[in-house]
Amino acid sequence: MEYREFGKTGLKTSILGFGGFHLLEIPASEVGSLLNAYLDAGGNYIETAASYGDGESERKIGATVMHRRDEFVLVSKVGDREKETAAAKIDRTLKNLRTDHLDVLLLHGVESVATLERTLAEGGAYQAALAAKQAGKVRHIGISMHGQPASLIAALKTDLFEAVMTTVNYYDRCNFPEIENELLPLAREKGAGVILMKPLADGYLYRSAEQAFRYAFSRPVSVVVTGINSRAMLAADLGFAERYAPLTRADEAELLSGAPEFGDYVCRQCGRCSCENGIDIGEVFASEAYFDRQMMRGTVGDTAQYALQERLRFWFNQKQLGLDRYAKLDPNADACTGCGSCRAACSYGVDIPYKMKLAAYKLGGKDIY
Repeated sequence: MEYREFGKTGLKTSILGFGGFHLLEIPASEVGSLLNAYLDAGGNYIETAASYGDGESERKIGATVMHRRDEFVLVSKVGDREKETAAAKIDRTLKNLRTDHLDVLLLHGVESVATLERTLAEGGAYQAALAAKQAGKVRHIGISMHGQPASLIAALKTDLFEAVMTTVNYYDRCNFPEIENELLPLAREKGAGVILMKPLADGYLYRSAEQAFRYAFSRPVSVVVTGINSRAMLAADLGFAERYAPLTRADEAELLSGAPEFGDYVCRQCGRCSCENGIDIGEVFASEAYFDRQMMRGTVGDTAQYALQERLRFWFNQKQLGLDRYAKLDPNADACTGCGSCRAACSYGVDIPYKMKLAAYKLGGKDIY
């Protein structure tokens, strides 16, 4: 399996990392079988969080693989924002994991710049992380966030964090392009380790799993972390890592054009369309992407796929960000006359007038579409 530098930390990580959330779904005996098989196959990155089952995931890991502690990079996350509670949670995490140190501690789910500022302020959780590092309980400090990356960009600019964990997959590239266009280049500039999570977009890309992992492995990241809860899934994911060859530009263009999850609805944010009435089409659809990841499309095909879309469309709790972004537009989607002159510019076959009407319904408070 390929190994990569974890930023400037001196750590090296296997490209496939083992995420601990889905260990809640299986007994400890099976957790041990999966984690030990992963380590035997050359994997060396195991990650969990204090909030996963209120410590249950940590306890399962602690009970099953700590006899191999020196074989892997151990990462956990703390979501508390205040110093006192975060310090207590760090100590509980170490106890749960049966270890005296974490290789990386992530401040978990820092969803906004305002929350980041609170975390960094006097009495904030960062002080607890720093004290833990000074005491040898934590070797490196990082930060995580799902969806839009404004807080991670701001965090890297402080030069206080050695790693970032962010959502990257070929579907959400079209919803949060700032991740690949701004965050990843900044992380490289700062020498931060990059932990890629959600390569399958929370399972949405299950029909295209190998393509999705290949896309993820091809990003400029240190490790691709995925949840695993069965031997079949572990075998498949290890196979993806072992067979991995980087995507070429032609491969990537083909994927973005033909992946089944896009259909004729998802805007790829290519910037080639224009409107005779002055609507910023790309910005309307970027607002929709923040709102619900372009998942409510006004059509129902495959029932399971539709149910998954409904489950995941507000997964990142960024509905208000989309509404706020849309509110700044003048003209907005209401100015669309349906003339269709914009259609020819879309090489992906998106029915822009139809999508514009649906965006106006979602973002403009319409009663019906």
